[in-house]
Amino acid sequence: MDWIATLLQGLLLGGVYALFAIGLSLVFGVMRLVNIAHGDMIVLAGFVSFAVVEVLGLGPILSLAIVLPLFFAFGYVLQLAVLNRTLGDDLLPPMIVTFGLAIVIQNGLLQSFAADSRKLSLGEVETASIALGTDIAVGVYPLIIFATAIVTILALQALFYGTKIGREFRATSDDPEAARLMGINTKRVFAVATGVALVVIGIAGVLMAIRTTFDPLSGPVRLLFAFEAVIIGGLGNIWGTLLGGVTLGLAQAIGGAIDPQFQVMAGHLVFLAILIVRPRGFFPKVAH
Repeated sequence: MDWIATLLQGLLLGGVYALFAIGLSLVFGVMRLVNIAHGDMIVLAGFVSFAVVEVLGLGPILSLAIVLPLFFAFGYVLQLAVLNRTLGDDLLPPMIVTFGLAIVIQNGLLQSFAADSRKLSLGEVETASIALGTDIAVGVYPLIIFATAIVTILALQALFYGTKIGREFRATSDDPEAARLMGINTKRVFAVATGVALVVIGIAGVLMAIRTTFDPLSGPVRLLFAFEAVIIGGLGNIWGTLLGGVTLGLAQAIGGAIDPQFQVMAGHLVFLAILIVRPRGFFPKVAH
């Protein structure tokens, strides 16, 4: 029964990592852009939610009504005004720009909020659990995060395959030059894609801020876990990202059951092993 509980814990932890990684996978899948500032954007969302809660007195979940539109606008303007100028055959320029953006976000948060750790509270939901037999219980909040990851992926799938902008996403991802010749404004498409990715990042950031403490310098850790989940699942494959997150979560849960000090290392070792066997991940996005 202990191992069943460990596997359930790993599965739900994988939902957290998948939610961290979905926005990163989306941006890479549409425009081949590696966002080094991804983890810091997650932390930024947590701090924006924290500020909204403190100033307006809203609950963390209600703060999403303000955080998500702000993050969509931030992503849209950032892509249109800055990142579109760096895109091309070379992946390095946008990586350098997002690396600089990560430094700006970190220092801006340090100036605004100092280095203290923060956490948002959702009350009894955080400690509530559902009993599965006499010896196993599953936390309600981890279930909410896992369900949110799946719903987010389903929503993105519907956006990609059921809307006009989704068709433009896919056309631009497959061949930007051909898309331009067909009259698609690829710069606008990239801006909308980044805006959508920032919405997903906003969701991840607020739920992360409820789940655990965060501080201005905790972004790189989130970025590392997100990268590992994306690479395990296959760059640009959103459902693969869920599998990558679950794989990482299970590895850490099993490693922690063997030795608590081995928990994080176990995830990294599994990541390296998969990288050796399948360098492009389980389900890499097929290039057309």
